[in-house]
Amino acid sequence: MAWLPIGCFLIRSQDRIILVDAGMGPDLDDAGPRRFLIGGQLPLGLRALGVAPAEITDVICTHLHSDHCGWLFDLDAVPVFPHATIWFGTGDWHHFVDGPSERLLDHIRHGLRVTAEHGDRLRLVDQDTTVASGVTLTMTPGHTPGHLCVIVSSAQQRAILLGDSIVCPVQLDESTWSSMGDVDPALARRIRERLFRELEDGRTLGSGAHFPELQFGRVLAGEGRRWLA
Repeated sequence: MAWLPIGCFLIRSQDRIILVDAGMGPDLDDAGPRRFLIGGQLPLGLRALGVAPAEITDVICTHLHSDHCGWLFDLDAVPVFPHATIWFGTGDWHHFVDGPSERLLDHIRHGLRVTAEHGDRLRLVDQDTTVASGVTLTMTPGHTPGHLCVIVSSAQQRAILLGDSIVCPVQLDESTWSSMGDVDPALARRIRERLFRELEDGRTLGSGAHFPELQFGRVLAGEGRRWLA
């Protein structure tokens, strides 16, 4: 058993306030002994930081699993962040919104479709893309077809928000351990290896949406790699 957060990150870049991932909404998902998910805390967390939903300029969803996009729309498919541009991978639109996956909640799917039809607040990404100064999206498919990571940089400092491309640092020691949500486990494993190499460059920190306590860390290379938070 593992107790893991369902985390989101807030980035301030000049006049932009960017939310990375949008939690699972107010829902509770009880899948028995394999999985028990509890949502509901994102509005409280934003309030604690002094940020109102209307102030969010951009929401980046690393992917469209329900625990990463649950606060995009309320149950009537009304945007929770009314002025925000929504960014996510094109492959996830094809897989979750127009495709065969049933893992996307109906009101989220409807909200995304309405947004696509009636405005310009949707940005589908299929290549490395700059969102704002110091905030870049890089494609990391495998966990989902359109999964992406967020690179935050300033001067010589660099951090990667990993989404679910690496679900837990234990995957550094157990390279064959996959997330049960991986759509393409073999590709996801190759992406993890690529990201672990980046995290051992000595200047790049990383954290995932489910990392314990959302701590940032890096990979130390030597006789064997290890994670240092």
